[in-house]
Amino acid sequence: MTTPSMADDGTGAPSARARAPRQFKRRSKRAKAWLPYLLVAPAVIYLLLITLYPGVYAVVQSFHHVKFGPWNPAGFANYEKLWNDYQFWGALWNTFVIGSISLILQCVIALALAFYAYRDPWVKGWRIIFLVPMLFMPSAVAFIYKLAFHDGRVFADILIRLGMIDGNLAIQSSIWGSRALLILADVWQWTPFLFIIFVAALQSQDEEIEEAARLDGASWYSIFWNISLPMMKPVIAVALILRAIDITTMFTNVFIITKGGPAFGTETISYFIYRTGFKFFNFGYASAASVIMLILTIIIAQFVVKRAFVSARS
Repeated sequence: MTTPSMADDGTGAPSARARAPRQFKRRSKRAKAWLPYLLVAPAVIYLLLITLYPGVYAVVQSFHHVKFGPWNPAGFANYEKLWNDYQFWGALWNTFVIGSISLILQCVIALALAFYAYRDPWVKGWRIIFLVPMLFMPSAVAFIYKLAFHDGRVFADILIRLGMIDGNLAIQSSIWGSRALLILADVWQWTPFLFIIFVAALQSQDEEIEEAARLDGASWYSIFWNISLPMMKPVIAVALILRAIDITTMFTNVFIITKGGPAFGTETISYFIYRTGFKFFNFGYASAASVIMLILTIIIAQFVVKRAFVSARS
C-alpha cells in the first residue's frame, strides 16, 4: 500500500507545496526578462524628456507666430518666409562650407595619425598626447583662438618679431580669414575624436588578412589602402556622421570668435537660429529653421550611412 507523497494531496493533483516552486520559476523567468528594461527605463525616460518633448514643442511652435504673449496660428507662413530669406540660405551655405572643409581635414589627419599610431611603435607609445585637445572646453578653445588671432594679436606679434610681416594681420576682416579661423579651431579640437574611432577600428580588424597580404609582398601602405580602408568604410561613415551633426550645431566658436561676421560670412545655421530667437525674439521663425535643419540632417545622414554599408558589403 502506497502512502500519498508530498507532491500529492490524496486526490491525484499536485499539492500547493509542489506547485509553488513551478510558479516561482515562471515568475523568476518573467522578472529576468523584464529586468533589463526596468534598469534602462529611467535613462530612456530622461532622454525622451530632454529630446522628444523639445522636438515636438519646436514643431508645434514653428506653425505659430510666437514672440511675447499668446501663440498666434501661422500655418506654413514661417516656412514660406524661410524659403525667401537669403540670410537663412546664406547660413546654410556657410554651415556647409565650414563643415565640409573641417570634416575633410579632420578625416584625413585622423586617418594618417591612426595609421602611424597603430603601426609605429614610437608613435603608438605617445598616442595619448593626440587626445589632449579634446579635453579642453569648447569655450576655452574659442577664447584661446580669439586671443591668439584677434584680441591679443599673439600670432601677429610673433610674425612681426620674426620679421615676416610689418603690421597686424586683419584675419577677421575677411570672410575667408574668419572661416579659416573657425575651421582651424574645430580641426584642432575634434580631430582626436575621429582618431580614437579609427584606431579602434584598425585594432579590431583580422590580423590574419593583413599577415597574408604582407607575406605576398604587400607594403603597409598598400595593405592600409586596399584592405584596411575598405573594411573601415562603415566605421568611417558613422564617425563622420557624428562629427557632421556636431559641426552642424557649431555655435560656441562662432559666438565667441566671429559673431557671425564679417557681413554674415561665418553665420552658421545654429547662430542664425540663436540670433532669430534670442535677439529678435521671433521664436516661431527660429523653430521653423530648426525643424528644416533637423529634416535635412536626418536625410543626409540616412543617405550617407546607407551608401557606406552597402558599399562595404559589396
